[in-house]
Amino acid sequence: MTTQEVAARFNELAQTGQWDKVQGELYADNAVSIEPAHAAAMGMGNAEGLEAIKKKGEAFGAMVEEMHGGYSTEPVIAGNHFSVAMGMDVTMKGAGRMKLDEIAVYEVKDGKIVKEQFFF
Repeated sequence: MTTQEVAARFNELAQTGQWDKVQGELYADNAVSIEPAHAAAMGMGNAEGLEAIKKKGEAFGAMVEEMHGGYSTEPVIAGNHFSVAMGMDVTMKGAGRMKLDEIAVYEVKDGKIVKEQFFF
């Protein structure tokens, strides 16, 4: 798939919250996930490999008490990258309700996402 096709499929799945399918269909096995340095304080560090990325997602999910809603914008594509703004309205265990917003940048190589990087 081209970057445009990967971004379109990402958007299609993201709009219905099918994050497991996003990872299962679109990520390379050796993909990397990069968080901002301050995310480590929240227990969310970088991950290398699809299985580690999935485990990171599961760890985040375990910190969620209740999900109230979320969004992901239409992708903006440039070369072999695309970006989306995304966010959620969530109650975190022990931290209360909050709104989280971020920019996510994805790199595509050989028809698969090989890198995700988050800015918030």
